[in-house]
Amino acid sequence: QVQLVESGGGLVQAGGSLRLACVASGRTFSFYSMGWFRQAPGKEREFVAGITATNDRTRYGDSVKGRFTISRDNTKNTVYLQMNSLKPEDTGVYYCAQSRTSSILFSTVDYPYWGQGTQVTVSS
Repeated sequence: QVQLVESGGGLVQAGGSLRLACVASGRTFSFYSMGWFRQAPGKEREFVAGITATNDRTRYGDSVKGRFTISRDNTKNTVYLQMNSLKPEDTGVYYCAQSRTSSILFSTVDYPYWGQGTQVTVSS
């Protein structure tokens, strides 16, 4: 059974930083790409960042490019999201997800496994 457990969310002032972590279990972690998504109230879940299984390529949503960094440690079955220069519009529930392949995918339908989410709130 695949489990993804996020941590690191919280309340931060605009301009601040947070680091999210997601620990995975149940499948061979190094076989699959990982993604971070977020969902604000009343909005659809959107792609934030993705990383290949082999840790050699990353992709980002336009709204977070240059501010967020995704990384992974395959020895610890963990994926991270470093969020800098946070803005109030970054507020939402952040989810990590494990895809069905080794390549980066951008749609929620391509991720069969999800964490429970962690709340990030950025105050102005």
